[in-house]
Amino acid sequence: MTAMDAEIKKGRKFDQVLEGARQIFMRDGFEGASVDDIAKAAGVSKATLYSYFPDKRLLFSEVARVECNRQAESALEQISTTAPVRDVLHEAATRAVQFFLSDFGQQMFRICVAESYRFPELGQRFYASGPALFSERMGRLLAPYVERDELKIDDMDLATKQFGELCKCDLFVRCLCGVDCDTSDHAIERIATGAVDTFMARYGA
Repeated sequence: MTAMDAEIKKGRKFDQVLEGARQIFMRDGFEGASVDDIAKAAGVSKATLYSYFPDKRLLFSEVARVECNRQAESALEQISTTAPVRDVLHEAATRAVQFFLSDFGQQMFRICVAESYRFPELGQRFYASGPALFSERMGRLLAPYVERDELKIDDMDLATKQFGELCKCDLFVRCLCGVDCDTSDHAIERIATGAVDTFMARYGA
């Protein structure tokens, strides 16, 4: 059994530890983040931190999982599947682009790409709580429209992953590379609208 297979143990200061870890990972990256700094930011002892997370990789993956779940659940709560399909897609695309361009989204992506070669299990956990979660949640959003014949989708898994990639078009890579990183509402609207138009051209009934 690897360290990443270890069980996460929750306690009274669990949320404090996650928030402290989030701050330090964002500031220093995965490799640069020290357990001492995380414990200090969380306001807990190292013993308490280790009692919850015996491995730093497990802690990092949990920070990513919790944040991605929070974003996904918030979107599901606020997007109604009774609205026109274009409106639903546009709202989902806007939220996705905003997340991909956020400091958290960018930093988590960089860290996972940098570390997954050495720690494949870290990449696997991030994929499950990031791209795979996005695909699953989008499938739940779009299923009613397929049932009502407003969308024609035979392969929901492929379609939702294509939608996610459309939301990363242009700006995501630009920001990762530090090239003209425009996160204005106008720039985000351009990407979101383009994603919806392209998706509907392929899957609209």
